Amino acid sequence: MKLKLLLWVLGLLLKRAFRRDPEFRAQLETRSLDWGVATEDLSIARHYRMSREGVTSGTGLPVDTELELRFADAESAVAFLLKPSPKAFLNGMMEQRVRLVGDSAQLNRLQSLLKRIR
Repeated sequence: MKLKLLLWVLGLLLKRAFRRDPEFRAQLETRSLDWGVATEDLSIARHYRMSREGVTSGTGLPVDTELELRFADAESAVAFLLKPSPKAFLNGMMEQRVRLVGDSAQLNRLQSLLKRIR
């Protein structure tokens, strides 16, 4: 339940950043980004579509997302999402608690966008 709430709040923060931050919007002018977060068994999943028109989010993972972050379990996801860092991500990948699905080049772009939310 905690992960579901965290992912829902993340959607609200992304929408607020889109409304308030011109640099956030500027990064989405050239190319949209569709990404998602889920547990490995897909029991908890949420996707985000970010484009020049705005940010939308919904439950589940559609097949057309460019990037997915899959976590071994909800506890691993909450721990990482509350304190994200490149080191935590690498450690999670090495310990097989985090798996990246899709275009890994989009991860840097996602990280730069997530730095803009407050």
